[in-house]
Amino acid sequence: MSSAPESQLVEPTMLFRFSVPCRQQQSAWNGDLITLPDDHAIHSFGEMSGRPVFADLRAGWSEAGLIFTLTVTGKQQSCWCREQKIEDSDGLRIWINTRDTQSIHRASRFCHQFVFLPSGGGGGNLEAVAAQLPIGRAKEQPRPVPHGGLSIVATEISGGYQLTAMVRAESLTGFDHQEHPRLGFSYAVVDRELGWQTFSLGPEYPFMSDPSLWGTLQLVES
Repeated sequence: MSSAPESQLVEPTMLFRFSVPCRQQQSAWNGDLITLPDDHAIHSFGEMSGRPVFADLRAGWSEAGLIFTLTVTGKQQSCWCREQKIEDSDGLRIWINTRDTQSIHRASRFCHQFVFLPSGGGGGNLEAVAAQLPIGRAKEQPRPVPHGGLSIVATEISGGYQLTAMVRAESLTGFDHQEHPRLGFSYAVVDRELGWQTFSLGPEYPFMSDPSLWGTLQLVES
């Protein structure tokens, strides 16, 4: 795991509450591997603390749910992904709170954790994996993801991989883009070779179980 430089007396990202736009998609995702436009990019504010940046994450939304595209580059080794050991695998982790409650330290039923792996499933561990995981210390868990509620497609590229993933609206307890267009949000791209690229704080902080340490994803209508 990476950590903030020892010379820093204050973690820079602790001084800010980050909010980023998530732009509306007019066309439905057809299940193919895509890359969203440049204005859909989600910045890694962890860069302020010297944490690595090796992935391009982008996000969009529609009535059907949230879509993410990820490109990881700079690898010299193959990904390590196992569906049976999903929390130890390389891949993308997303945290969503459909109420953007910034004051709670333990997850409510509106808080979700999703994991997307470029491989690790099926025969030979070659198939991409999408799963919902419980959030540690949560007071309540969201409803289980229904069949087909998560979708993913992925491929290897030179020096890394690409994936496209969708979290359908029915998989997000309390999702209502009109009444609640601000979502609590954090992410981590985890890689055994390259480290952790995060939205803001690094894994030395308990953001994985503390929604008060998440930022905001603002659903923007086109």
